[in-house]
Parts: sequence; structure tokens; C-alpha cells
Amino acid sequence: MSVPLADRVIQLAYDPGISPKGGGLPGLSVLKNVVNSINMFGIIAVVGALAVSLAVWAWGHHTGGHQAEANGKKGAVVAAGAALGLGAANGIVAFFSGLGAQVH
Repeated sequence: MSVPLADRVIQLAYDPGISPKGGGLPGLSVLKNVVNSINMFGIIAVVGALAVSLAVWAWGHHTGGHQAEANGKKGAVVAAGAALGLGAANGIVAFFSGLGAQVH
């Protein structure tokens, strides 16, 4: 017995049967290497930004430049947050991907 078209469309809306799988497209390993390189570049940039921010913070503190001191503090906090985000990116994506897979 054939299933009506409307029932097939409704079933497709609930379960399209798509799940992420590795190795399906050529160049996946190259893409992973590119993303890993971008992440490493970001981490190196954050280390530089943190060093500059800490230097500005110290310079502002020792010279009495309250604006420079405040900007150095803000820069240090932003750099620390960026480092946290870059380091946790893989785990954050895995967490929300797993959470999304539970939605039915």
C-alpha cells in the first residue's frame, strides 16, 4: 500500500534522515588542517594582545595614567576571554551539537 504524499512530507519534516559523517567529501583533512591553523594563529595573536595589554596596564599604573590603566585592564580581560573561547571552541561546538541531536 502506498503512503500519500502529504504523509511522506510530514514524516520528512520530522526526520530527514541526515546526520554528520566524516569522510563524505574530499578535502576534509585539508579543511581540518586549515581550521586548526586558524585556531593556532588566533591563540598566538591573543598571547601578543595579552602581553601588550598587560604592558599598557603596568605603564598606566606606574605613570598615573588612569585611562591607560583602565584600557590595559579591559584588554587583558578581553584577551583572556578570547583565549578561553579559542581553547573551548571544540568542546562548545560538540556540546551544542550533542544537545541539538537530542531534539526530536
